[in-house]
Amino acid sequence: MSDAASSNLARTIRLDPADAPHFGAPGRQGFHLIDTTMMFAPRSGGVKRYLLAKNAWLAAHRPDVRHTLVVPGPKTAVGPGGLVTIAAARLPFGDGYRMPASAMKWESMLRLLEPEIIEAGDVLVPGHAALDAGEALGVPVVGYCHTDAAALAALHLGDWAEAPAMKRWAQAYRRFDRVVAPSRHMAGRLAEAGVRRVTVQPLGVDVELFHPARGDPGALRRRLGVPARTRLLVFAGRPAREKNIESLVCAVERLGDPYRLLLVGAGRDARYSRHVTALDYERDPAALAALMAGCDAFVHGNANEPFGLVVLEAMAAGLPVVGPAAGGVGELIDETVGQPAAGDEPADLAEAIEALFARDLSALSAAARRRAETRHAWNTTFEGLTRLYGGLLSGGAGRGSALALSA
Repeated sequence: MSDAASSNLARTIRLDPADAPHFGAPGRQGFHLIDTTMMFAPRSGGVKRYLLAKNAWLAAHRPDVRHTLVVPGPKTAVGPGGLVTIAAARLPFGDGYRMPASAMKWESMLRLLEPEIIEAGDVLVPGHAALDAGEALGVPVVGYCHTDAAALAALHLGDWAEAPAMKRWAQAYRRFDRVVAPSRHMAGRLAEAGVRRVTVQPLGVDVELFHPARGDPGALRRRLGVPARTRLLVFAGRPAREKNIESLVCAVERLGDPYRLLLVGAGRDARYSRHVTALDYERDPAALAALMAGCDAFVHGNANEPFGLVVLEAMAAGLPVVGPAAGGVGELIDETVGQPAAGDEPADLAEAIEALFARDLSALSAAARRRAETRHAWNTTFEGLTRLYGGLLSGGAGRGSALALSA
């Protein structure tokens, strides 16, 4: 990028001397990491929570690592905490998500910020811009595979779309110096597509924020207007087709009283039966944690979930989990902490829900909490990632490395 282009872009984002420490030369022990993705919106789910948790963890535990988030926004600007937004148009019916139009503009911003390592959270415009910027700067680029694009193509367009989508998906991920998968399920999908430089690094959960003590089951039932004896199930997430919410609804309707399903994020105006209560997206993480902790169990219906961050949040809140014994969810739960279902059809889920409530719910709740604390606190995730970054920066885990399945 020319000096003139850099100067123009710097003026656009109004860089001033106070911003310089975020983007200047690194300390002797540290480096400048950029995370970039389009999956960052006001109503975003797991990817946004992961990035904000990483930003806070690095500030608290690795102050030698400077962290910048480059994401879409209504305008190009520098915000607090190393947040940089690039102007992008909102997607119609996209729930607040914005689609960057110019890979060149995105790449120019990344190059201007002079990272020493970049992590891309998608293989759309930000991902391709990250690859091009990394090549121009001579710095390693990590691709964190949060989404199974081939499975989504098959779901939304038909089975015919899976093979071409997988081909394009694999072509993009093969360009990264290292690909990170949140589960062995996703690592297997990448391997199936011919992507070899893969490390498995599960996501984590804030075990202080999501905590059983936040729950008030009686108050929540009064708020929802349901009897005290109600067996209250909860799912939190976007009403996207791949979440298979219809199966959750049908399972609870099949069971009838005293079961009730609370959907958080499905839209407060959604209309279901009297066995389902739908609330709007909950922006306040503490309020979401309290809602979860006031329920009896968490249910998930996606057998192809790449990971299932919300499952960890439920477990940390002390909820046993019902979900398909497949995909990322199947890797997180077993009969110690919940009830795996044979499949993702309503009959499978209903059978698993009944089986769960026939067991000792208090013991399952305590076990779910213990597992979240001992295996899935964010420390484990971010310590693993910073080791990976360090290996790439030292040249020990770059191009040509073999598949590494390390949890």
